[in-house]
Amino acid sequence: MLDTYCTTAKFAPMATPILILSGPVGAGKTTVAHELVRQMTGDVVHIEGDVFWSFYANAPHGPTQQRFRTIMSAMTAAAIPFATAGSQVILDFSIPPWFLGTVRKIAAMRDVPLDLVILRPSEAVCAARAKARAEGPIDNYDPYSDLYRDFDHLSTHIVCDDTSPASDVAAQISRGIAQGQFRL
Repeated sequence: MLDTYCTTAKFAPMATPILILSGPVGAGKTTVAHELVRQMTGDVVHIEGDVFWSFYANAPHGPTQQRFRTIMSAMTAAAIPFATAGSQVILDFSIPPWFLGTVRKIAAMRDVPLDLVILRPSEAVCAARAKARAEGPIDNYDPYSDLYRDFDHLSTHIVCDDTSPASDVAAQISRGIAQGQFRL
């Protein structure tokens, strides 16, 4: 069966683009991803990157640079078969700009196009949301300020909105994708 899959997938039509929904901690990525899923039709796959942290069953607590890179590579690789099968894929994680080259290489192996949307409300809003998180609240946002600023130079991919409901932000993203605004 695997042999059939590999042969069939090799000649499949162009893959559906993967939507990378990135941004700093507290930007609202998962909330907006849920709204996008509700608004989309057809097969939709939502890969929430934070779930990948739980795969480290016996590792000491706390992220490391190596684990962070491994998780980003694994979730990107996991998205590829869904996209090549024609599913709409939302990859929801704080993928920083310095890792986008690796994401592009992984996607290019199977000719999978990428759209990048960076949610980036004000840093004060991100900090307040991070502090209010039900799972793992972050009281001190200072260690995440550098990640917040890492997205500065990707202005054409940034959606900056402090006040609109997630459904409106999702609709704005859908319109931008349809117009090719977010293609990498």
